[in-house]
Amino acid sequence: MDERRTQRVAEAIREELAEILGYELSDPRLGFVDITEVLVAPDFSKARIRVSLSGSAGEQRDALEALEHARHFVRRQLAARLQLYRTPDLHFEPDVDAETAARLKALHRRIRKGRPKDPGGA
Repeated sequence: MDERRTQRVAEAIREELAEILGYELSDPRLGFVDITEVLVAPDFSKARIRVSLSGSAGEQRDALEALEHARHFVRRQLAARLQLYRTPDLHFEPDVDAETAARLKALHRRIRKGRPKDPGGA
């Protein structure tokens, strides 16, 4: 399959997931969860969603369990919104990449200040 199409679908999934997690799930265990990366299989059968979790180790574990518990609901929401031939099975995993965590922290700081994304930055 076309790699660009796979990347576009992954980005669309990431955007919709962020909206679904932010506005449609009310599980208090989720706390502050960020979607850092979505990796979609070339045949669209599976999607690995890497998430950045805040809080203690126990809170992070609870948040991951909440995501796994909600994954079927989230998949149905994605199917309705994206209208793909095949909506991938979702698999959530923590993203422990320190660089990604630093980038997210800077992004949250920028959002709190109300500034748009830096045009010269990544």
